[in-house]
Amino acid sequence: MQSTRTLTDKIFLVIKGLGMGAANKVPGVSGGVVAFVAGFYEEFIYSLQKVNKTAFKLLLNGRFKSFFRYINGRFLSMLFFGMIVSYFSVSKILDYFLIHYELYIWCLFYGMIIGSIYYINKGFNDWNFKTILSLSIGIILGIGISFLDPAKENDNLFFVFFCGIISVSGMTLPGFSGSFILILLGNYVLLLVDSVNALSDTFYEVFRGDFSVFHNSERIRMLQVLVVFTVGSVVGLVTFSHILSYILKHYKSITIASIIGFIVGSLGVVWPWKKTIYRLNEEGLHIYDSTGKQVVENYERFIPDLGSETYIAIMYIVIGIAIVLALEWYAQRTRKVKV
Repeated sequence: MQSTRTLTDKIFLVIKGLGMGAANKVPGVSGGVVAFVAGFYEEFIYSLQKVNKTAFKLLLNGRFKSFFRYINGRFLSMLFFGMIVSYFSVSKILDYFLIHYELYIWCLFYGMIIGSIYYINKGFNDWNFKTILSLSIGIILGIGISFLDPAKENDNLFFVFFCGIISVSGMTLPGFSGSFILILLGNYVLLLVDSVNALSDTFYEVFRGDFSVFHNSERIRMLQVLVVFTVGSVVGLVTFSHILSYILKHYKSITIASIIGFIVGSLGVVWPWKKTIYRLNEEGLHIYDSTGKQVVENYERFIPDLGSETYIAIMYIVIGIAIVLALEWYAQRTRKVKV
């Protein structure tokens, strides 16, 4: 899977990481879709799958270059670099637009997902009873998830570890939004807001020379939750990659059909016309994250009335479709030029 990449290829890979990171942060949107449409999904899964016993032996024996080469380190490092940068930049910009132009941004996502479905389906011709059944199951599961009610918050460390495993599903399984699943599990606020804020506050206080945090039982508990969640995420990322690598190798057509189904089903989650239900604390007041944004608990979907705003929103859906088709055209043109 490793290949020689030009400087342009490397820059575009970082940009793809930016897109994947931004998509992973938005409930209902899957970073895996970005990987699939951008054409690096199989290499991504293959590279993660190389994090195995052989890789750890190379690492423990001090053969760092061999370890880096074995896991396709250049590819993974550029991709994850893009994701990390995205968290502190692109995703923050996305937060701004979601606050001020929520309907139009969701319409743009909706159109891009429709375009993605067309793009993936266009190159898939192995339709038979098994693949159609897999497609149907994927659609039903995707739609079913969008109608689930969120559970109550649970800080049990075993459950937090499980949440960590689930949270990275959107990176490895296109159409399956890990952040939206965390909302349904009731731990979105605990794991992506409270625990992250606790880490930020701890760094700030220690930097000022205030070490009282080590005597704060509640803060220590939040940091424990974050550590367990992070470990669960790493375990989930590697585990999912091994499972999907095997499935893609032995049941590729069924897997792709299921992925198409998941993405189609995710249209119910990303439906632009919805009323946002915000999380409230025990006093009935809104909970805010570290950026000052109200924390979302769930969405209540509805059919819009026809009007100027609706027509503009539909235009954004068309723009979203056009973006994906334009990227497809550019990718085809680039391949022809290289040949």
